[in-house]
Amino acid sequence: MSDTIFALSSGSPPAAIAVVRISGPAAAAALTALGGTLPQPRRASYRPLRDADGAILDQALVLWFPGANTATGEDLAELHLHGGRAVVAAIEAALLGVAGLRRAVPGEFTRRAFANGRIDLAEAEGLADLLSAETELQRKSALAMAGGAFSRQVEQWRDRVLSASAAVEAVLDFGDEDDVSDLPVDFLTRLNDLGRELRRWLERPRAETLREGYRVILAGPPNAGKSTLFNALVEDEAAITSPQAGTTRDVLTRPVSIGGMPFLFGDTAGLRDETGDEIEAIGISRALAEVGKADLVLWLGPEGDGPEGAWEISAQADVFHVEHKQRPRHRVSAVTGEGLDALRNDLIATASSAMPRPGDAALNRRQYALVAEAEHAIGAATRERDPLLVAEALRLARVAFDALIGRATTEDMLDALFGRFCIGK
Repeated sequence: MSDTIFALSSGSPPAAIAVVRISGPAAAAALTALGGTLPQPRRASYRPLRDADGAILDQALVLWFPGANTATGEDLAELHLHGGRAVVAAIEAALLGVAGLRRAVPGEFTRRAFANGRIDLAEAEGLADLLSAETELQRKSALAMAGGAFSRQVEQWRDRVLSASAAVEAVLDFGDEDDVSDLPVDFLTRLNDLGRELRRWLERPRAETLREGYRVILAGPPNAGKSTLFNALVEDEAAITSPQAGTTRDVLTRPVSIGGMPFLFGDTAGLRDETGDEIEAIGISRALAEVGKADLVLWLGPEGDGPEGAWEISAQADVFHVEHKQRPRHRVSAVTGEGLDALRNDLIATASSAMPRPGDAALNRRQYALVAEAEHAIGAATRERDPLLVAEALRLARVAFDALIGRATTEDMLDALFGRFCIGK
Protein backbone atom coordinates (compact mmCIF):
# COMPACT_ATOMS: atom_id res chain seq x y z
CA MET A 1 0.00 0.00 0.00
CA SER A 2 2.87 2.38 -0.78
CA ASP A 3 0.88 4.03 -3.57
CA THR A 4 -1.88 6.60 -3.12
CA ILE A 5 -5.40 6.03 -4.41
CA PHE A 6 -8.26 8.36 -5.31
CA ALA A 7 -11.86 7.94 -6.40
CA LEU A 8 -15.19 9.68 -6.66
CA SER A 9 -16.93 8.62 -3.42
CA SER A 10 -20.28 10.31 -3.94
CA GLY A 11 -22.99 9.51 -6.46
CA SER A 12 -22.46 9.63 -10.19
CA PRO A 13 -22.53 13.13 -11.69
CA PRO A 14 -24.25 15.35 -12.46
CA ALA A 15 -25.03 16.24 -8.84
CA ALA A 16 -24.94 19.26 -6.58
CA ILE A 17 -21.70 18.13 -4.92
CA ALA A 18 -19.08 15.55 -5.84
CA VAL A 19 -16.69 14.20 -3.20
CA VAL A 20 -13.30 12.87 -4.32
CA ARG A 21 -11.30 10.97 -1.70
CA ILE A 22 -7.52 10.58 -1.70
CA SER A 23 -5.76 8.11 0.60
CA GLY A 24 -2.10 7.21 0.97
CA PRO A 25 1.36 8.68 1.55
CA ALA A 26 1.10 11.14 -1.35
CA ALA A 27 -2.27 12.57 -0.25
CA ALA A 28 -0.62 15.71 1.14
CA ALA A 29 1.36 16.20 -2.08
CA ALA A 30 -1.80 15.81 -4.16
CA LEU A 31 -3.70 18.32 -2.05
CA THR A 32 -0.81 20.78 -2.24
CA ALA A 33 -0.46 20.30 -6.00
CA LEU A 34 -4.10 21.21 -6.64
CA GLY A 35 -4.87 23.53 -3.72
CA GLY A 36 -1.56 25.31 -3.13
CA THR A 37 -1.15 24.60 0.62
CA LEU A 38 -2.41 22.16 3.19
CA PRO A 39 -5.40 23.41 5.18
CA GLN A 40 -5.61 22.97 8.94
CA PRO A 41 -6.28 19.33 9.82
CA ARG A 42 -9.94 18.34 10.00
CA ARG A 43 -11.24 21.79 9.09
CA ALA A 44 -12.97 22.58 5.80
CA SER A 45 -11.17 25.20 3.73
CA TYR A 46 -12.51 26.99 0.62
CA ARG A 47 -9.96 27.43 -2.15
CA PRO A 48 -9.41 27.24 -5.91
CA LEU A 49 -8.11 23.97 -7.35
CA ARG A 50 -5.66 24.32 -10.25
CA ASP A 51 -4.05 22.03 -12.78
CA ALA A 52 -0.30 21.75 -13.43
CA ASP A 53 -0.44 24.82 -15.69
CA GLY A 54 -2.13 26.95 -13.03
CA ALA A 55 -5.55 27.01 -14.71
CA ILE A 56 -8.49 26.97 -12.26
CA LEU A 57 -10.44 23.71 -12.37
CA ASP A 58 -13.01 24.47 -9.66
CA GLN A 59 -13.72 26.39 -6.47
CA ALA A 60 -14.01 23.73 -3.80
CA LEU A 61 -14.01 22.82 -0.13
CA VAL A 62 -10.97 20.74 0.81
CA LEU A 63 -10.30 18.74 3.95
CA TRP A 64 -7.06 17.28 5.24
CA PHE A 65 -6.92 14.30 7.65
CA PRO A 66 -3.37 13.32 8.61
CA GLY A 67 -2.93 9.65 9.52
CA ALA A 68 -3.11 7.39 11.31
CA ASN A 69 -6.37 8.34 13.04
CA THR A 70 -8.41 8.41 9.84
CA ALA A 71 -11.01 6.20 8.19
CA THR A 72 -8.32 4.30 6.24
CA GLY A 73 -5.56 4.53 8.83
CA GLU A 74 -3.35 6.64 6.54
CA ASP A 75 -3.16 10.22 5.27
CA LEU A 76 -6.52 11.15 3.76
CA ALA A 77 -7.84 14.14 1.82
CA GLU A 78 -11.28 15.04 0.46
CA LEU A 79 -12.21 17.44 -2.32
CA HIS A 80 -15.84 18.65 -2.23
CA LEU A 81 -16.45 19.83 -5.79
CA HIS A 82 -19.28 21.10 -7.91
CA GLY A 83 -20.86 17.90 -9.20
CA GLY A 84 -20.70 18.32 -12.95
CA ARG A 85 -19.17 15.59 -15.11
CA ALA A 86 -16.61 17.92 -16.65
CA VAL A 87 -15.49 19.20 -13.24
CA VAL A 88 -15.00 15.69 -11.87
CA ALA A 89 -13.19 14.55 -15.02
CA ALA A 90 -10.84 17.55 -14.88
CA ILE A 91 -9.98 16.95 -11.21
CA GLU A 92 -9.37 13.25 -11.80
CA ALA A 93 -7.09 14.05 -14.74
CA ALA A 94 -5.13 16.47 -12.57
CA LEU A 95 -4.75 13.86 -9.82
CA LEU A 96 -3.45 11.32 -12.33
CA GLY A 97 -0.71 13.81 -13.11
CA VAL A 98 0.56 13.76 -9.50
CA ALA A 99 3.37 11.27 -8.91
CA GLY A 100 2.34 8.16 -6.99
CA LEU A 101 -1.41 8.51 -7.51
CA ARG A 102 -3.71 6.03 -9.23
CA ARG A 103 -7.44 5.30 -9.37
CA ALA A 104 -8.84 3.06 -6.62
CA VAL A 105 -10.38 -0.32 -7.34
CA PRO A 106 -13.72 -1.38 -5.77
CA GLY A 107 -13.57 -1.56 -1.98
CA GLU A 108 -9.95 -0.43 -1.76
CA PHE A 109 -10.53 2.35 0.80
CA THR A 110 -12.31 -0.08 3.12
CA ARG A 111 -9.69 -2.77 2.51
CA ARG A 112 -7.01 -0.36 3.63
CA ALA A 113 -9.03 0.42 6.74
CA PHE A 114 -9.08 -3.32 7.47
CA ALA A 115 -5.37 -3.80 6.71
CA ASN A 116 -4.48 -0.86 8.97
CA GLY A 117 -6.60 -2.11 11.86
CA ARG A 118 -9.28 0.57 11.70
CA ILE A 119 -12.00 -2.06 11.29
CA ASP A 120 -12.04 -5.83 11.57
CA LEU A 121 -13.45 -8.35 9.10
CA ALA A 122 -16.86 -8.69 10.73
CA GLU A 123 -17.28 -4.90 10.72
CA ALA A 124 -16.27 -4.79 7.05
CA GLU A 125 -18.90 -7.41 6.20
CA GLY A 126 -21.48 -5.40 8.12
CA LEU A 127 -20.49 -2.27 6.21
CA ALA A 128 -20.96 -4.10 2.90
CA ASP A 129 -24.44 -5.14 4.00
CA LEU A 130 -25.20 -1.60 5.18
CA LEU A 131 -24.36 -0.17 1.76
CA SER A 132 -26.75 -2.63 0.09
CA ALA A 133 -29.54 -2.37 2.70
CA GLU A 134 -32.95 -1.60 1.20
CA THR A 135 -35.25 -2.05 4.20
CA GLU A 136 -35.20 -0.67 7.73
CA LEU A 137 -34.67 -4.15 9.16
CA GLN A 138 -31.66 -4.72 6.91
CA ARG A 139 -30.23 -1.33 7.87
CA LYS A 140 -30.52 -1.95 11.62
CA SER A 141 -28.96 -5.41 11.44
CA ALA A 142 -26.10 -4.26 9.20
CA LEU A 143 -25.49 -1.24 11.41
CA ALA A 144 -25.14 -3.49 14.46
CA MET A 145 -22.54 -5.60 12.64
CA ALA A 146 -20.71 -2.60 11.16
CA GLY A 147 -20.70 -0.89 14.56
CA GLY A 148 -18.74 -3.75 16.10
CA ALA A 149 -21.46 -5.43 18.21
CA PHE A 150 -20.59 -8.90 16.91
CA SER A 151 -16.85 -8.21 17.00
CA ARG A 152 -17.07 -7.32 20.68
CA GLN A 153 -18.98 -10.54 21.31
CA VAL A 154 -16.30 -12.57 19.52
CA GLU A 155 -13.56 -10.88 21.55
CA GLN A 156 -15.42 -11.80 24.74
CA TRP A 157 -15.69 -15.44 23.61
CA ARG A 158 -12.02 -15.47 22.73
CA ASP A 159 -11.02 -14.07 26.13
CA ARG A 160 -13.00 -16.82 27.85
CA VAL A 161 -11.25 -19.48 25.76
CA LEU A 162 -7.87 -17.89 26.51
CA SER A 163 -8.65 -18.05 30.21
CA ALA A 164 -9.54 -21.72 29.89
CA SER A 165 -6.39 -22.36 27.85
CA ALA A 166 -4.27 -20.74 30.53
CA ALA A 167 -5.74 -23.10 33.12
CA VAL A 168 -4.91 -26.11 30.93
CA GLU A 169 -1.37 -24.86 30.31
CA ALA A 170 -0.88 -24.53 34.07
CA VAL A 171 -1.82 -28.19 34.48
CA LEU A 172 0.55 -29.20 31.67
CA ASP A 173 3.41 -27.17 33.12
CA PHE A 174 2.98 -27.76 36.83
CA GLY A 175 0.49 -30.61 37.39
CA ASP A 176 1.74 -33.82 38.93
CA GLU A 177 -0.60 -35.95 36.86
CA ASP A 178 -1.51 -35.66 33.20
CA ASP A 179 -5.22 -35.53 34.00
CA VAL A 180 -7.85 -32.80 33.77
CA SER A 181 -8.86 -33.44 37.37
CA ASP A 182 -6.27 -30.84 38.32
CA LEU A 183 -8.22 -28.13 36.48
CA PRO A 184 -10.35 -25.57 38.37
CA VAL A 185 -13.61 -27.01 39.69
CA ASP A 186 -15.70 -24.68 37.51
CA PHE A 187 -13.67 -25.37 34.33
CA LEU A 188 -16.27 -27.61 32.66
CA THR A 189 -19.13 -25.38 33.81
CA ARG A 190 -17.59 -22.36 32.13
CA LEU A 191 -16.94 -24.26 28.89
CA ASN A 192 -20.46 -25.70 28.87
CA ASP A 193 -21.88 -22.19 29.36
CA LEU A 194 -19.83 -20.96 26.41
CA GLY A 195 -20.98 -23.88 24.27
CA ARG A 196 -24.64 -23.13 25.03
CA GLU A 197 -24.11 -19.48 24.18
CA LEU A 198 -22.58 -20.39 20.82
CA ARG A 199 -25.47 -22.76 20.07
CA ARG A 200 -27.95 -19.97 20.76
CA TRP A 201 -26.15 -17.85 18.16
CA LEU A 202 -26.30 -20.73 15.69
CA GLU A 203 -30.05 -20.96 16.23
CA ARG A 204 -30.57 -17.28 15.34
CA PRO A 205 -32.11 -16.27 11.99
CA ARG A 206 -29.43 -15.99 9.32
CA ALA A 207 -28.19 -12.98 7.41
CA GLU A 208 -28.96 -14.53 4.02
CA THR A 209 -32.69 -14.53 4.71
CA LEU A 210 -32.47 -10.90 5.74
CA ARG A 211 -30.34 -9.90 2.76
CA GLU A 212 -32.12 -11.88 0.04
CA GLY A 213 -35.62 -11.64 1.48
CA TYR A 214 -38.04 -14.23 2.81
CA ARG A 215 -38.54 -16.52 -0.18
CA VAL A 216 -42.23 -17.11 -1.00
CA ILE A 217 -43.03 -19.33 -4.01
CA LEU A 218 -46.48 -19.52 -5.61
CA ALA A 219 -47.14 -23.03 -6.90
CA GLY A 220 -50.01 -25.04 -8.33
CA PRO A 221 -51.41 -26.36 -11.61
CA PRO A 222 -51.89 -24.23 -14.73
CA ASN A 223 -54.60 -21.54 -14.60
CA ALA A 224 -54.81 -21.63 -10.79
CA GLY A 225 -54.34 -17.86 -10.56
CA LYS A 226 -50.66 -17.88 -9.56
CA SER A 227 -49.48 -15.11 -11.87
CA THR A 228 -52.44 -12.86 -11.07
CA LEU A 229 -51.84 -13.24 -7.33
CA PHE A 230 -48.09 -12.77 -7.87
CA ASN A 231 -48.74 -9.45 -9.64
CA ALA A 232 -51.01 -8.34 -6.80
CA LEU A 233 -48.44 -9.18 -4.14
CA VAL A 234 -45.55 -7.39 -5.88
CA GLU A 235 -47.91 -4.60 -7.01
CA ASP A 236 -46.66 -4.74 -10.57
CA GLU A 237 -47.74 -6.39 -13.83
CA ALA A 238 -44.54 -8.43 -13.77
CA ALA A 239 -46.02 -11.74 -14.90
CA ILE A 240 -48.04 -12.33 -18.07
CA THR A 241 -51.55 -13.57 -17.28
CA SER A 242 -53.70 -15.48 -19.75
CA PRO A 243 -56.49 -18.09 -19.74
CA GLN A 244 -54.22 -20.27 -21.89
CA ALA A 245 -52.57 -23.05 -19.87
CA GLY A 246 -48.76 -23.02 -19.71
CA THR A 247 -48.34 -19.26 -20.15
CA THR A 248 -45.66 -19.11 -17.43
CA ARG A 249 -42.66 -21.05 -18.73
CA ASP A 250 -39.92 -20.06 -16.26
CA VAL A 251 -39.45 -18.90 -12.69
CA LEU A 252 -40.13 -15.18 -12.31
CA THR A 253 -38.91 -13.56 -9.08
CA ARG A 254 -39.37 -10.07 -7.68
CA PRO A 255 -37.93 -8.61 -4.47
CA VAL A 256 -40.37 -6.40 -2.58
CA SER A 257 -40.70 -4.86 0.87
CA ILE A 258 -44.01 -5.30 2.68
CA GLY A 259 -44.39 -3.53 5.99
CA GLY A 260 -40.62 -3.02 6.11
CA MET A 261 -40.02 -6.77 5.71
CA PRO A 262 -37.94 -7.96 2.72
CA PHE A 263 -39.56 -10.65 0.57
CA LEU A 264 -38.60 -12.45 -2.61
CA PHE A 265 -41.74 -13.66 -4.39
CA GLY A 266 -41.54 -16.27 -7.12
CA ASP A 267 -44.09 -17.16 -9.80
CA THR A 268 -43.63 -20.62 -11.31
CA ALA A 269 -44.81 -22.70 -14.23
CA GLY A 270 -48.05 -24.61 -13.72
CA LEU A 271 -47.42 -28.10 -12.34
CA ARG A 272 -48.94 -30.98 -14.27
CA ASP A 273 -47.89 -34.56 -14.90
CA GLU A 274 -47.70 -34.49 -18.68
CA THR A 275 -46.96 -31.85 -21.30
CA GLY A 276 -46.07 -32.11 -24.94
CA ASP A 277 -44.11 -28.89 -24.80
CA GLU A 278 -40.39 -29.37 -24.10
CA ILE A 279 -39.93 -25.77 -22.90
CA GLU A 280 -42.90 -26.05 -20.53
CA ALA A 281 -41.43 -29.29 -19.17
CA ILE A 282 -38.20 -27.45 -18.34
CA GLY A 283 -40.28 -24.75 -16.62
CA ILE A 284 -42.06 -27.38 -14.51
CA SER A 285 -38.72 -28.89 -13.49
CA ARG A 286 -37.47 -25.46 -12.42
CA ALA A 287 -40.70 -24.79 -10.56
CA LEU A 288 -40.23 -27.96 -8.52
CA ALA A 289 -36.66 -26.92 -7.73
CA GLU A 290 -37.86 -23.51 -6.51
CA VAL A 291 -40.48 -25.13 -4.29
CA GLY A 292 -37.68 -27.10 -2.65
CA LYS A 293 -35.69 -23.91 -1.90
CA ALA A 294 -38.62 -21.83 -0.68
CA ASP A 295 -39.03 -20.55 2.85
CA LEU A 296 -42.77 -20.75 2.24
CA VAL A 297 -44.98 -22.13 -0.55
CA LEU A 298 -48.38 -20.64 -1.32
CA TRP A 299 -50.25 -23.63 -2.75
CA LEU A 300 -53.00 -22.76 -5.21
CA GLY A 301 -53.61 -26.34 -6.34
CA PRO A 302 -56.07 -29.02 -5.14
CA GLU A 303 -56.44 -29.05 -1.38
CA GLY A 304 -53.97 -31.42 0.28
CA ASP A 305 -51.78 -31.91 -2.81
CA GLY A 306 -49.22 -29.24 -1.96
CA PRO A 307 -45.79 -29.80 -0.38
CA GLU A 308 -45.50 -30.23 3.38
CA GLY A 309 -45.83 -26.95 5.25
CA ALA A 310 -47.39 -25.10 2.31
CA TRP A 311 -50.21 -22.65 2.91
CA GLU A 312 -53.48 -23.63 1.28
CA ILE A 313 -54.63 -20.61 -0.73
CA SER A 314 -58.06 -20.48 -2.30
CA ALA A 315 -57.50 -18.03 -5.13
CA GLN A 316 -60.01 -16.54 -7.57
CA ALA A 317 -62.57 -16.02 -4.78
CA ASP A 318 -64.53 -13.79 -7.16
CA VAL A 319 -65.03 -16.63 -9.68
CA PHE A 320 -68.09 -18.77 -8.86
CA HIS A 321 -67.47 -21.69 -11.22
CA VAL A 322 -64.10 -22.48 -9.61
CA GLU A 323 -64.06 -25.28 -7.01
CA HIS A 324 -62.91 -23.59 -3.80
CA LYS A 325 -61.07 -25.20 -0.92
CA GLN A 326 -62.91 -26.23 2.23
CA ARG A 327 -60.31 -25.10 4.78
CA PRO A 328 -57.86 -22.71 3.13
CA ARG A 329 -55.53 -20.60 5.22
CA HIS A 330 -56.54 -17.65 3.05
CA ARG A 331 -59.31 -17.04 0.54
CA VAL A 332 -58.29 -14.26 -1.84
CA SER A 333 -59.17 -12.50 -5.04
CA ALA A 334 -56.39 -10.63 -6.79
CA VAL A 335 -59.03 -8.96 -8.97
CA THR A 336 -61.28 -7.51 -6.22
CA GLY A 337 -58.63 -7.38 -3.49
CA GLU A 338 -60.62 -9.66 -1.17
CA GLY A 339 -58.37 -11.25 1.46
CA LEU A 340 -55.12 -9.69 0.18
CA ASP A 341 -54.52 -7.52 3.26
CA ALA A 342 -55.02 -10.51 5.55
CA LEU A 343 -52.60 -12.56 3.45
CA ARG A 344 -49.97 -9.79 3.52
CA ASN A 345 -50.29 -9.38 7.30
CA ASP A 346 -49.92 -13.13 7.78
CA LEU A 347 -46.83 -13.14 5.55
CA ILE A 348 -45.28 -10.27 7.52
CA ALA A 349 -45.89 -12.02 10.85
CA THR A 350 -44.46 -15.30 9.57
CA ALA A 351 -41.41 -13.73 7.94
CA SER A 352 -40.63 -11.65 11.02
CA SER A 353 -40.14 -14.83 13.05
CA ALA A 354 -37.51 -15.96 10.53
CA MET A 355 -35.71 -12.60 10.52
CA PRO A 356 -33.28 -11.18 13.09
CA ARG A 357 -34.87 -8.87 15.64
CA PRO A 358 -34.36 -5.18 14.79
CA GLY A 359 -30.80 -4.21 15.70
CA ASP A 360 -29.57 -7.81 16.20
CA ALA A 361 -26.43 -8.89 14.39
CA ALA A 362 -27.09 -11.82 12.03
CA LEU A 363 -24.51 -14.40 10.98
CA ASN A 364 -23.72 -14.90 7.31
CA ARG A 365 -22.62 -18.27 5.89
CA ARG A 366 -18.93 -17.72 6.63
CA GLN A 367 -19.56 -16.53 10.16
CA TYR A 368 -22.05 -19.32 10.85
CA ALA A 369 -19.54 -21.96 9.76
CA LEU A 370 -16.82 -20.52 12.01
CA VAL A 371 -19.10 -20.21 15.05
CA ALA A 372 -20.11 -23.85 14.40
CA GLU A 373 -16.42 -24.84 14.31
CA ALA A 374 -15.82 -23.05 17.60
CA GLU A 375 -18.87 -24.70 19.20
CA HIS A 376 -17.68 -28.13 18.04
CA ALA A 377 -14.19 -27.48 19.44
CA ILE A 378 -15.58 -26.34 22.79
CA GLY A 379 -17.72 -29.49 22.94
CA ALA A 380 -14.65 -31.62 22.25
CA ALA A 381 -12.75 -29.86 25.03
CA THR A 382 -15.45 -30.78 27.54
CA ARG A 383 -15.31 -34.47 26.58
CA GLU A 384 -11.55 -35.03 26.56
CA ARG A 385 -9.60 -36.28 29.58
CA ASP A 386 -6.08 -35.70 28.27
CA PRO A 387 -4.98 -32.07 28.93
CA LEU A 388 -3.04 -32.05 25.66
CA LEU A 389 -6.20 -32.86 23.70
CA VAL A 390 -8.17 -30.29 25.70
CA ALA A 391 -5.54 -27.66 24.90
CA GLU A 392 -5.68 -28.54 21.20
CA ALA A 393 -9.49 -28.28 21.13
CA LEU A 394 -9.32 -24.86 22.78
CA ARG A 395 -6.68 -23.78 20.24
CA LEU A 396 -9.03 -24.72 17.41
CA ALA A 397 -11.76 -22.62 19.01
CA ARG A 398 -9.39 -19.63 19.16
CA VAL A 399 -8.47 -20.14 15.49
CA ALA A 400 -12.17 -19.99 14.55
CA PHE A 401 -12.68 -16.81 16.58
CA ASP A 402 -9.59 -15.23 15.00
CA ALA A 403 -10.94 -16.01 11.53
CA LEU A 404 -14.28 -14.42 12.42
CA ILE A 405 -12.74 -11.00 12.93
CA GLY A 406 -9.94 -11.33 10.38
CA ARG A 407 -6.86 -12.17 12.40
CA ALA A 408 -6.51 -15.17 10.11
CA THR A 409 -7.95 -15.09 6.61
CA THR A 410 -7.16 -15.61 2.91
CA GLU A 411 -6.62 -13.17 0.07
CA ASP A 412 -9.28 -14.86 -2.07
CA MET A 413 -11.89 -14.32 0.61
CA LEU A 414 -10.84 -10.69 1.05
CA ASP A 415 -10.99 -10.12 -2.71
CA ALA A 416 -14.55 -11.49 -2.78
CA LEU A 417 -15.66 -9.37 0.18
CA PHE A 418 -14.20 -6.03 -0.85
CA GLY A 419 -15.24 -6.59 -4.45
CA ARG A 420 -18.84 -6.05 -3.20
CA PHE A 421 -18.03 -2.39 -2.46
CA CYS A 422 -18.24 0.49 -4.90
CA ILE A 423 -15.03 2.07 -6.17
CA GLY A 424 -15.13 5.07 -3.83
CA LYS A 425 -15.65 3.08 -0.62
